[in-house]
Amino acid sequence: QVQLVESGGGLVQAGGFLRLSCAASGRTFGSYISGWFRQAPGKEREFVAAINWNGGTTDYADSVKGRFTISRDNARNTVYLQMNSLKSEDTAAYYCAYRRGLRIAGWRSTDDYDYWGQGTQVTVSS
Repeated sequence: QVQLVESGGGLVQAGGFLRLSCAASGRTFGSYISGWFRQAPGKEREFVAAINWNGGTTDYADSVKGRFTISRDNARNTVYLQMNSLKSEDTAAYYCAYRRGLRIAGWRSTDDYDYWGQGTQVTVSS
């Protein structure tokens, strides 16, 4: 089993920034894909960003490209999401997800992940 704990959410004004962290514990050995998703009230959970096992390949939703950056520190078993130039439409609960392996195909789908964190709320005021 793998446990994921997100942190770093909060209330920020439009144009501001936040950095989310996702710390993994448990059976974290080996290579794995990590992703960030978000879910606003009344909406489905949507893909935000993903990163492969060594950080060499990343992917972003069009809505966040150029504003958000995903990164990872494997020594700390932690994945980050730096969010800049935040907009009110970025308001959502943000979840990190984890899937063991090297394959990146399908990593935009919630069905592709084995483990999920509990989420951290990001609220952007306009």
